[in-house]
Amino acid sequence: MPTFHNVCSVPSSFWLTGIPGLESLHIWLSIPFGSMYLVAVVGNITILAVVRVEHSLHQPMYFFLCMLAVIDLVLSTSTMPKLLAIFWFGAGNISLDACLCQMFLIHCFATVESGIFLAMAFDRYVAICNPLRHSMVLTQAVVGRLGLAALLRGVLYIGPLPLMIRLRLPLYKTRVISHSYCEHMAVVALTCGDSRVNNVYGLSIGFLVLILDSVAIAASYVMIFRAVMGLATPEARLKTLGTCGSHICAILIFYVPIAVSSLIHRFGHHVPPPIHTLLANFYLLIPPILNPIVYAVRTKQIRDRLLQILKTGTKIR
Repeated sequence: MPTFHNVCSVPSSFWLTGIPGLESLHIWLSIPFGSMYLVAVVGNITILAVVRVEHSLHQPMYFFLCMLAVIDLVLSTSTMPKLLAIFWFGAGNISLDACLCQMFLIHCFATVESGIFLAMAFDRYVAICNPLRHSMVLTQAVVGRLGLAALLRGVLYIGPLPLMIRLRLPLYKTRVISHSYCEHMAVVALTCGDSRVNNVYGLSIGFLVLILDSVAIAASYVMIFRAVMGLATPEARLKTLGTCGSHICAILIFYVPIAVSSLIHRFGHHVPPPIHTLLANFYLLIPPILNPIVYAVRTKQIRDRLLQILKTGTKIR
């Protein structure tokens, strides 16, 4: 890795270190990371293909699932190819514009994913608490508008982050980013100017997205559980709650790694740097890997369609 002097300058590019402290293991780390990325891509493309061809899945919940699959493909593809290039070829150089673009994609689509989970919670609330109006409330047009609203919110929330860095903080102490991708705080930490506005804005957006969305999702499930407890038999309660199982698992898969990574980043000052970076990569990889698996295992229509495809492939062989 090249060395750079700590003199304030206007860089045209940065240098990503990969996993700092584990440079000697990069070639070996590429095996699990490459395998996980491959599983994420194949899994999410499979979900998109199955929902497209299986007409019984043309329902709001599965349209939202397709949105999640697209978002997970964007999140994993915005970071993993570059990380693998660093592992295999030592290609850590990234231009300033590409770095800011990567930052925008990561934080924007993480925000969009949180918005889709909120929309899915609303879908489950209507389906369970007001089932007779579900098809009238959650039409395809409404589902599309909810997805568009989540995307616009992500763009509006995150768009100012790279713009503020580009316009307010042109000078940097070093070009070396001790990370595997251009994370907002990692880039801001290198600047020579006053970064308090950037820090406050970034923390405020994190609070709005993580706290308010999770509170709104929790509130919807409180009302869902109240409605479920009013059902006559335990079998009916379990069957109704079963329709929420995949969504609850996906929410935990998304929010828990982010919360753990954020807490360690803020308060884990004695945690070794490689752990910080590995956790930051895992929270971008775990949801894309596990979401398709959870929905394939827990959704009968998806599971049956996948088994049918596998049986057809076996017969052809």
